[in-house]
Amino acid sequence: MTDALARLRADVSRDDVLRAIQEYDQLGDEQFYSKHGFGPTTTYDLVWEERRYPPKAILGTAYELATGQKLASGDFEGGKSGAVAVLGRLGFTVEHKP
Repeated sequence: MTDALARLRADVSRDDVLRAIQEYDQLGDEQFYSKHGFGPTTTYDLVWEERRYPPKAILGTAYELATGQKLASGDFEGGKSGAVAVLGRLGFTVEHKP
């Protein structure tokens, strides 16, 4: 799992995350989850332009867009030391779900 986080930190840019957010908005949640193999968030939300997104699904999709390689949901952690930390380093706001 640590190896996947290292790849996420190294290979995903802020622009990749924004592309994943754009795809989420275009497809809608169910189609996005089905296409990329992730599910809804349970603890945290990525907040962008007053909308809330599933951080792990967005980051995993950003990695796929950046590299052409898929990561499964079980390949990396979504919490504070996982997707939340990577997104924070890229300048995104991640909050506990209301």
